[in-house]
Amino acid sequence: MVSPAAIRFAAGIIGNVTALFLFLSPLPTFIGICKKKTVGQYSSVPYLATFVNCMLWVVYGLPFIHPNSTLVVTVNGAGFFIELVYLTLFVVYSDKKNKIRIILIAIVEIIIVGIMTVLVLNLTHTTKRRSSIVGMIAIVCNIMMYASPLSVMKLVITTKSVEYMPFSLSIASFANGIAWTIYALFPLDPYIAAPNGLGTIFALVQLVLYATYYKSTKEQIAARKAKGAVGLTEVVYGDSAKVGQVTHTGRAQIP
Repeated sequence: MVSPAAIRFAAGIIGNVTALFLFLSPLPTFIGICKKKTVGQYSSVPYLATFVNCMLWVVYGLPFIHPNSTLVVTVNGAGFFIELVYLTLFVVYSDKKNKIRIILIAIVEIIIVGIMTVLVLNLTHTTKRRSSIVGMIAIVCNIMMYASPLSVMKLVITTKSVEYMPFSLSIASFANGIAWTIYALFPLDPYIAAPNGLGTIFALVQLVLYATYYKSTKEQIAARKAKGAVGLTEVVYGDSAKVGQVTHTGRAQIP
């Protein structure tokens, strides 16, 4: 019989792999930015949100906050540095006003998380209490990030097209949500289970939408090609700007 600890470890490893895939999904966007030497109209907001989200979950997984959460620290530690690279590229290739805004927001996020950590460590004296405070704050941050996948799902329904919701990312989000939900059940960790359970549902809805509108998407692409038009995936999704932003939040359920 497989022990709960073994199940938890295996789920955490799978969660690390799928989360890393989601963290790296915006790479085509940033390769394009580096080639063009400009961020254009791309928004830094999703990356700033993921940056602070990763910091919160790293704090949550620290031994003196929530013991035995090494896999939570590893995945979010990796995510933190990946997002830091993305934000650095935004600063390098943005105009002066945007550079200052991104730097200030990132500094404020670091200061807020730092102050929160110091207060939690000094005002509470049990890991149960500390993890509940940090966990609730992290959940709120996750819930705020759910707006992005919801907007994409609305767009899919409106256009009856899944061009801007790639199947591979939806599958990865679904697998990621399941992995971390299972991880959170052995033993029960409501602060990880809640956001990832909800994230799994969102990813499942995305897969249902994909199955529903796959045929109509192919028909739309065929119709455009017949008219000699340039498809949406060739002009927008080729840069994967929007999708790169969505995956972080559809990731976005990464503890």
